[in-house]
Amino acid sequence: MGAWLEEQKYFGASLLAAAVKDDRLPVFAQTKAWLDRYFAGQRPEISELPLAPAGTDFRQAVWQILCRIPYGQLLTYGEIARMMAVMLNKKTMSSQAVGGAVGHNPISIIIPCHRVVGAKGNLTGYAGGIEIKVKLLELEGVDVSALTMPKAK
Repeated sequence: MGAWLEEQKYFGASLLAAAVKDDRLPVFAQTKAWLDRYFAGQRPEISELPLAPAGTDFRQAVWQILCRIPYGQLLTYGEIARMMAVMLNKKTMSSQAVGGAVGHNPISIIIPCHRVVGAKGNLTGYAGGIEIKVKLLELEGVDVSALTMPKAK
């Protein structure tokens, strides 16, 4: 199961081929209520939902860090890489590896990958698109004027 933005990079990548759509499952009503509250500017807790994203142990650990980023706060890929290095008892950890795990988050918005920015506040790497990332951060009260937009290609 997952929650992706329409046309998001890696949309449905973690779904099993045999997955069956069933909108009557209680988790969907819970998730809709959670998202309604989130978009109304309330601060629902991630722990209110029974999350079980599918992914490697490394990705799972990164997603757990994402779940601990407070509403309206930011972490950098480098900060998460340092946390992962400590957790894995390594000297260093690649920010790019962390970025790959963040980018494959199968439960967008709820597992708040939009709260991760590049070094020096660079708005980079959001699978749902930078414009949506900015809107989510603004909804949470983040001063996005202090962040750097990526250069147009």
